[in-house]
Amino acid sequence: MTRTRLEVLQWYALLGGALAWTAEHVVGYFVSDGGCSGQIAHAGLWGGLLTGFGVLAVVLAQAAAIAVYRATDGVGHDAPGPEGRLHFFAVAALVGNVLFLMLVGLDGLGSLTHLPCVQS
Repeated sequence: MTRTRLEVLQWYALLGGALAWTAEHVVGYFVSDGGCSGQIAHAGLWGGLLTGFGVLAVVLAQAAAIAVYRATDGVGHDAPGPEGRLHFFAVAALVGNVLFLMLVGLDGLGSLTHLPCVQS
């Protein structure tokens, strides 16, 4: 794999999970709010689709992190230059994407089981 391709995969692996959760959370809020006010029909279905797309994006980011990690497996932990940076960010993405997968799952579960339009 070329270094340019590894760098593109590295940045998607590092930022893909965070951006997927952010998009799912923000759009999910507006879908839930629109479902409560009656402006969006089938808000539960839209929430489920958003959760599915969020999970898919995080899983693809994790696959990219695994690909970069395997490509830089022989690089030492303190290696200089681009190879060391690729390996470091791949390890960070492997850990971060697990956390973002849990966030997307919990956010989606909350939006699917939440009872809308109820006063606190």
